[in-house]
Amino acid sequence: MKLIFISGPSGSGKTTLSNQIIVKIKKGIVLSTDNYYKTNLISKLLSKFIRGYFDRYISFNEKLFKTDFNFILNNGFSIYERSYNYEKKKIKKYLKKTSNINFLIVEGIFAKEFSNSLCNQNYSFLEIKIDKNECMNRVLQRDLKERGKAKKQAEDDFLKSWNIYYEKFKNINKKKNANEFIITKNTKIDQILKQLFE
Repeated sequence: MKLIFISGPSGSGKTTLSNQIIVKIKKGIVLSTDNYYKTNLISKLLSKFIRGYFDRYISFNEKLFKTDFNFILNNGFSIYERSYNYEKKKIKKYLKKTSNINFLIVEGIFAKEFSNSLCNQNYSFLEIKIDKNECMNRVLQRDLKERGKAKKQAEDDFLKSWNIYYEKFKNINKKKNANEFIITKNTKIDQILKQLFE
């Protein structure tokens, strides 16, 4: 099974890129790290006291994510999907079987950190680099509409998120077994796909 990791700051277009790839390659599935936030009481308390909590790896339920990731990797199919509700801070699990999976795409702000935890596993890594103001505009539209945030809160959260994302990766090096691609606004996706799947 071919593994593809897609990382980038909030609002950079990770989900959009993942969906573009799935449409073109077929027989694939996307796991979004955004659907695997911790939901226990401690997590809810920490989110009130730690600024930018949901942009930090401590908020990520790596154990649950790894369970789903390994199941797909080992079996080539998926039975369930998960969806995180940002207002209720709960994960909904629902039945959705996907068979004959040849490509597993992991996207989200925790994709890079998770990829670095893999041992002896080859994968392709796509890093999205988009203008900060463009990312902010996308996040504001999403957060006001889907996450019930006020504009000022959405702006503050984005700026904190942006800083956290780039700060935490200053000292993280790309793994030697990863094929890395930089994706910008002008990148032609078809050319990237050709390199990925040739």
